[in-house]
Amino acid sequence: MEYYRDSLSLIPALFSLAAFAFCSTVRAETQPLDLSQARLDTGKGIAWYDVRLLGVEGKGWSDTEGYYDRLPARARGVVRQPVWDLSRHSAGLCVRFTTNARSISVAWDGGEAMPHMAATGVSGVDLYVRREGEWRFLRVGKPGKGWTVDELISGLPGNLQEYILYLPLYNRVTKVELGVPKEALLSHLPSPEGKPVVFYGTSITQGGCASRPGMCHTALLGRWLDREIINLGFSGNGMMEPEMAALLAELDPALYVIDCIPNVDLKIGELTAPLVKIIRAKHPDTRILLVEDVRPGDEPANALLRQEYRKLVAAGDKNLFLMEGQNMLGGYGLEATVDGRLKDVTLRQKS
Repeated sequence: MEYYRDSLSLIPALFSLAAFAFCSTVRAETQPLDLSQARLDTGKGIAWYDVRLLGVEGKGWSDTEGYYDRLPARARGVVRQPVWDLSRHSAGLCVRFTTNARSISVAWDGGEAMPHMAATGVSGVDLYVRREGEWRFLRVGKPGKGWTVDELISGLPGNLQEYILYLPLYNRVTKVELGVPKEALLSHLPSPEGKPVVFYGTSITQGGCASRPGMCHTALLGRWLDREIINLGFSGNGMMEPEMAALLAELDPALYVIDCIPNVDLKIGELTAPLVKIIRAKHPDTRILLVEDVRPGDEPANALLRQEYRKLVAAGDKNLFLMEGQNMLGGYGLEATVDGRLKDVTLRQKS
């Protein structure tokens, strides 16, 4: 059974993961967009810019069927249908930009909540600003049931600042617009230098059940490292199929993070080596991090993963690493989940 972690509970593990990639600095911004590229709301004096003019970060492929899809169009009919459907969710995608606007609005395809996950995480957008060298949360866009228009913030100082806008974790968007006063400058901010980090996994990777898109653990890590993150989490469907392994091998990251035990359970023993070997055929030296499950009841699966890891290292793989799950929740256990589902755990009262 799948379970859902609170992203904040992963902070100790993320600090360990940060050692696998180097921090980098953001390059200088590009030229401002021309006002002629905007859709003008003359009544409010707002210029609406399609974010495709700025570019979206976190896409592994440019040849996607929909602009905000996460897998290439040719993956349709190759990967299983549930994987394809989930790949159309905009999990992990974000927009970097600079502006001197005194107010920032966003319009996008909204959506509803899940029984166990807030609508702001499922279908909301999340705005961060860079201040004193750090990314700081600014505002969350609360989604409606359809096309949503939200003035995220006003009263800004009007100086040029850097921003990140995160897109919904569990919703398919077809259009996103940024609205700024028509006299304001709006520019694309290039992605940080260096190769991206690719995460492949389950609902945990996709973002379940973060309260905001920027609080998904992959987004947290991206801000801490100033590194592009490609989120290939597929809720309930991180099954480590060879078709997905072949797609992963098309990418060229600094690091692959494979976190699939919650979906494959004891099959991890037979699936790990084939997936690693498919990636290794194209990337013999790229670092791969295998992630254990945090659930005490999945210790047999963790043991199988450790066994496969040792075999691959003994066979000569010097760039394969293992993250143990024992302390990944920071000692919070059930309290670090939204639904209390730690597999096969018996609760005992302390004497």
